[in-house]
Amino acid sequence: MGMDTDSDGVVMGHGWGVVHLMLRVRRGGNAEVIREAITRFSAIEPNQAITFSVLGGRADIGVMLIAPDLDALDRCTKQILGAPVRCVASFFSVTELSEYTTTEADERARLATDGTEDVAGALAVWRDRMAKYHHDRLYPRLPNRRVIAFYPMSKTRLVGANWYQLDFAERKRLMLGHGRVGRKYAGRVVQLITGATGLDNWEWGVTLLADDPTVIKDIVYEMRFDEVSAVYGEFGPFWTGLVMDLGDTLSRSGLS
Repeated sequence: MGMDTDSDGVVMGHGWGVVHLMLRVRRGGNAEVIREAITRFSAIEPNQAITFSVLGGRADIGVMLIAPDLDALDRCTKQILGAPVRCVASFFSVTELSEYTTTEADERARLATDGTEDVAGALAVWRDRMAKYHHDRLYPRLPNRRVIAFYPMSKTRLVGANWYQLDFAERKRLMLGHGRVGRKYAGRVVQLITGATGLDNWEWGVTLLADDPTVIKDIVYEMRFDEVSAVYGEFGPFWTGLVMDLGDTLSRSGLS
């Protein structure tokens, strides 16, 4: 058997890779393979690993891995799958910026409509805020929260509801309205949307982190009434779990 040699890594021009794994474990099995893989992975900056106990009976353990190096991401994934586990769901995506983000021209027009006197000063504040927003979307540092939820989604291509036949201006108008719903939950829900078009079976992955699971339920429910979701949204399976440190996640699942 050939040895797995080190590579120079596979790093994207911008953004980081993200893997979600939902695992069924063989109870009583040895957890050391997973423990070593995730511990080694997490020791390298800026890699991140979130482990959680999946609520319900479809899986035991959930793992979310984030890394700039896709080779390191793949190594950790394969090492985890070498443990006494069976993968029941996986999703690969990358962090990305939305093409519908407000532009400086949009903001300048809004300021003019509002009658703002110090347009230059207001734009400087806006640029700083958007720079942080773009950085956080591409290079997220996810906070500690007690509950995690994940689901994949796509936009529909149905007759009469084909997202990709709308012109850009209409798609942007709809998405800006959709974003206003999400911002109502700022501070209560941390949301990370990652892109998977051409990379996995769905077009985006949505990860939600909160301390109160009711808030996750509320934001998803409210967004269902927005036209983007009600008319053009197609959703995959939802996974929810209790975030725990690695040792507690493994012992809760029955690995030893």
